[in-house]
Amino acid sequence: MPRYLTMIRIDEQNLPVEGPSPEFSERMGALLGEITKAGVMLDTAGLTPTSEGTRVTWSGGKLGYTDGPFTESKEVVGGYAILQAKDKAEALEWTNRFLQIHEEHWTVTAEVREIVEG
Repeated sequence: MPRYLTMIRIDEQNLPVEGPSPEFSERMGALLGEITKAGVMLDTAGLTPTSEGTRVTWSGGKLGYTDGPFTESKEVVGGYAILQAKDKAEALEWTNRFLQIHEEHWTVTAEVREIVEG
């Protein structure tokens, strides 16, 4: 079965100050339990803010390092999930459910891409 990487993109500059509600946390826990029980979820995690990250660039035969935060980036990857689904439609279905449990005032984007095997 193919695997898919879902990158959860957020705007770090405009995250809701109040954070997630207890109801959101309950919905997220229930969905993660369901997707894990279905055998679809292989791995998932949130990422630290870009202020704690470093970009490594290879250019002109040299390595360059830039410490965060990366203020020029509007959207950054704030988390990821690796899903094993029968096809892209199933991966998108689970991703849609993940997005729909978020509060209405949040803006979250998910990019779903198949992982190339071999």
